[in-house]
Amino acid sequence: MSDVVEKTLTALPGLLSLDSQTGKLSSASKLATLIRGVTELASKHDEEKLIQRELSSIKEQVSSPNTSMRQMKELMVRAIYCEMLGYEASFSYIHAIKLAQQGTGLEKRVGYLAVSLFLNESHELLLLLVNTVLKDLQSTNLIEVCMALTVVSQMFPKDMIPAILPLVEEKLTHPKEIIRRKAVLALYKFYLIAPNQVQHIHNKFRKALCDKDPGVMTASLHIYLEMIKENPEGYKDLTGSFVTILKQVVGGKLPIDFNYHSVPAPWLQIQLLRILSLLGKNDKSTSEMMYGVLDESLRRAEMNHNITYAILYECVKSIYTIHPKVELLEKAAKCIGNFVLSSKINLKYLGLKALTYVVQQDANLALQHQMTIIECLDHSDHIIKRETLELLFRITNAQNVTVIVGKMLEFLRHSKDDYKTVDIGGKVAELAEKYSPDNEWFIETMNAVFLLVGDQIQPDIPNSFLRLMAEGVESVEEDRQLRLLAVDSYVSLLQTEAAQLPQRFLQVISWVLGEYSYLREGLEPVTVLRLLAKLLDMKHTSSQTKSWALMAMTKLCEGPACVSVVEEISERYGGSLDTVLRQRVQELQHLSQDAELLSRVLPRTAGLEPLEVDSSLSFLDGFVSEALAAGAAPYKPPHQRQEELAQAKALSLEPYGLSLPLGVSSCSVMDRQSPTLLSMSSGLSGNSTDLSRIGGSTTLRLEGVKRVWGKEGYLAQREAETETAQVELPSPLRLPSREGSADSLHSQTPTPNPTPTPTPETDQEKQQLASSLFVGLGSQSSVCLMGKAESAPHRFRRKPKTQGSSSEPSPSPPSDSMHSTVDNLLCHNPLDPTSTTVQTHQGLTCDAKGDTTEKTLMGSPASILEDNGTVAVEPDERLRLSSHLPAELSGLPRSEISPLCSGGDLELHACCARGDDALLLVLFVANSSRAAARRLLLQLIPGDLEVCSLSGAAVEELQGRGVAVHQYSVAVQRPSAHMEVSGMLSYQGSDGELQTLPFLYKLSLTDFIRPLVVSTEEYGTMWLAFSHDTKQNLKLLSEEPDPLRATLDILKEKLQLHVVDIIGSEGIVACQLLRGPPCLMHCRVSANCLAVWVRSTLPELPDCLLYHCQRALHEP
Repeated sequence: MSDVVEKTLTALPGLLSLDSQTGKLSSASKLATLIRGVTELASKHDEEKLIQRELSSIKEQVSSPNTSMRQMKELMVRAIYCEMLGYEASFSYIHAIKLAQQGTGLEKRVGYLAVSLFLNESHELLLLLVNTVLKDLQSTNLIEVCMALTVVSQMFPKDMIPAILPLVEEKLTHPKEIIRRKAVLALYKFYLIAPNQVQHIHNKFRKALCDKDPGVMTASLHIYLEMIKENPEGYKDLTGSFVTILKQVVGGKLPIDFNYHSVPAPWLQIQLLRILSLLGKNDKSTSEMMYGVLDESLRRAEMNHNITYAILYECVKSIYTIHPKVELLEKAAKCIGNFVLSSKINLKYLGLKALTYVVQQDANLALQHQMTIIECLDHSDHIIKRETLELLFRITNAQNVTVIVGKMLEFLRHSKDDYKTVDIGGKVAELAEKYSPDNEWFIETMNAVFLLVGDQIQPDIPNSFLRLMAEGVESVEEDRQLRLLAVDSYVSLLQTEAAQLPQRFLQVISWVLGEYSYLREGLEPVTVLRLLAKLLDMKHTSSQTKSWALMAMTKLCEGPACVSVVEEISERYGGSLDTVLRQRVQELQHLSQDAELLSRVLPRTAGLEPLEVDSSLSFLDGFVSEALAAGAAPYKPPHQRQEELAQAKALSLEPYGLSLPLGVSSCSVMDRQSPTLLSMSSGLSGNSTDLSRIGGSTTLRLEGVKRVWGKEGYLAQREAETETAQVELPSPLRLPSREGSADSLHSQTPTPNPTPTPTPETDQEKQQLASSLFVGLGSQSSVCLMGKAESAPHRFRRKPKTQGSSSEPSPSPPSDSMHSTVDNLLCHNPLDPTSTTVQTHQGLTCDAKGDTTEKTLMGSPASILEDNGTVAVEPDERLRLSSHLPAELSGLPRSEISPLCSGGDLELHACCARGDDALLLVLFVANSSRAAARRLLLQLIPGDLEVCSLSGAAVEELQGRGVAVHQYSVAVQRPSAHMEVSGMLSYQGSDGELQTLPFLYKLSLTDFIRPLVVSTEEYGTMWLAFSHDTKQNLKLLSEEPDPLRATLDILKEKLQLHVVDIIGSEGIVACQLLRGPPCLMHCRVSANCLAVWVRSTLPELPDCLLYHCQRALHEP
């Protein structure tokens, strides 16, 4: 053990006034007296009185100038105890900071401890601790350095990271291992809150990974796990190092201090297994390097202890994530079987969770344990039952949906957990829409969901249901039957149990009856009006539900028979205090008296026609321009106003704007005004408009600059931006069916633990249930993204949107992020020879002659091998596809045509073309066979992007050896360093079966950056208006004759930036996000590096842009 740790533990008893001999609180300690007094109290009221007296005493003593540091230490410990009990002691926060600043030894340690417990990362008082941390990091006392690094790794302001980052970097080479380990943990904290700040020290992370001390190496794995999650391709070369480390850990080569219950470094093993699973996914050569160590880990983790079970679980996940190996899959299946068949609840839960994870790759594994899964459905433990339902949800198909949904609804009837009720209810609604056997079952199931989940239901479920009712499906007759069944069901519910219905359900009922009750022959409108009028009289009906009911009544108020009902409602609610209700009543009364106006305002066929919504409100552009010219303030969204209000209340780190007379030549513009006039010693204020004194080679020339701002406001007129429609999000991806060759992978039945033998009666009943639940599974069943077998197309297939109409994105399925390990596993079946690989998009550059070149942003592209499930693109194939490129794109810089996926008869390729005002994604669907492919459907999931189709009508049939081209316009909704467009290509092959190919196309933020040409005066005005900024030091090309200009030229070439001007050691740069806000950069040469200050109106944009700037400068 380190001597530093030994000294720390020796001094620890004095921290809380402990007796060094017995280890208990000293009888003379006031803290002991306080704790004893609290434990002897009989009521909460007495406790409050005691704590308030104690806080008053502490406040009086800390304010006394005669209080010593030793006494202050004890007072802070007592204040910590009061805060732990839930009582505010904010008066002691500043004194805790003073104790950390002025104290020595134990006093400083208590001060740091109190600060870390009292304050959070955004607390304004934390800024007062920065200088103390800087001083302690430079101290020769190891204890003080350890304390400072501990505080930095727990909480530190994001804006102050550049101030201490060099000192923390120095500690990576400290001779003491505890200092190096704490420095690595501090850098890990920096990476989590500001990853761009530590991009330049990745090489030092590699040195930490190879550190001779196992503790330092273990700490570095935290950083590598996060970086590999973001970009696994960039760290493939470290696979051998991670495998070697895991071999040494499994072999027991680490000191015995790392063992836990005789298991060598279990948490280190788990961390390494997670890293290896990310590196080996969809990579055969990398996976082959780790087969041996995974086999060894499975073999050695045989002890009956919880920590070994955790290691086995991670091994199983890794084996099913990387490129498959038959022997390892068999061992992993046997391990899962032992877990599932165990009599211990914890192991059974772990087995079900592992089975849920891997069932998408091996459905036979669920069939082997179907009887155990049936028993788990009736298990007394609620957690086991819930995890079993999750497993069944992932194996649902059109043949077993009724049985599985029935089990889920039974669980909802007895569940008292609100969170799981909402979660299971959402899953039932998703299954009902996808695999409904008939319309009647669908309506009954959705009614059960609305009733059981109640008003806690997710808003997208009723919205999706109503959109399905409104848009309909492909069959007109099916639409009519579905709506008639809904009307009959809802009329019956309102007549019998209206008082027990949830508010959300009542709103759905009101809308459906208002829209489609006319379809039922014999159902008079006045009957429906009276049923809806009863809802208005019920006490528990909310104001929002009453508004829905009144709107439905407005659609039905036709004919003289309805006049009396309308008059009664008008008399009763016409004077309501609720303005919304009063307005609805007035609309009802007015429209009921004018049938012609009613037919024009609320036509019955309106729900079947797509609505064109001008989301940009371009019709108000003229009014806005006139208002701005008249001096009106520009509109700010609510979130921006709240951020500015919060910043106004927070501690400001910016100096006040300078506004000095021209005669004062000693002032220097160093902060906010620096990007406006550039010169650091010009003697002019950033707010000054008189530039007559600027001259020489180090000043800006502003002659002839167009003025766009005047006393009346903005003088120029902006052109209205055209609206772009979003592509409707498709249903979850579906994978093609598995090949029969995978059947033999798990033919051996795992050795089960002793379990009770079922009786013949119960066994027969469970066999019948199993035959209903697991029907449709097997080697020929296919599994979609959520793990559901796709043996038949969806019951409800929405009608395609007409060209030019805006479509709302459909609700996302209740699953994790597409970047997660689980979802990537589901998208790529390692046992399927038709599995797809992810193609990384590459950036674009164009020289002055217009020739297109290509540069790699994400490393070298992945190998495209036939045994990996994809087909390499031959040069002749590229030429063949290039000939189908749209003519309007021929002159634009574009990437090479790269393969995305292939399977069966079709291949999907893609390329990107960069336009001045758009990024165009071109997808090529190539038919490699001679037979025609029919029912082609290409659907995209844009994620954080806005995708608009430019291709027109869909292709119903693709002839043999033909190519179909789909063109999309892509824009950014929320910027990030890397973005992706996923989707699926479905078609009917020559054999008549419907096949589905998922794909993923990655994009970079640099694809959406465009140069912004502005004058210096415009730049300065925008700089002062932008509120979100980030500062960082970048690499400077110091070996060049003009380092600043050479560095900015590199950024201009690689990132498409516009260099506004360069004066001396400063430069200003401007760019714009495609169809988005501008982003400004102020660069200054400082100490052999480039100090960059980036500002924008979007909070995410500066960090993302700096990330790519750093990559551009470090690339050869």
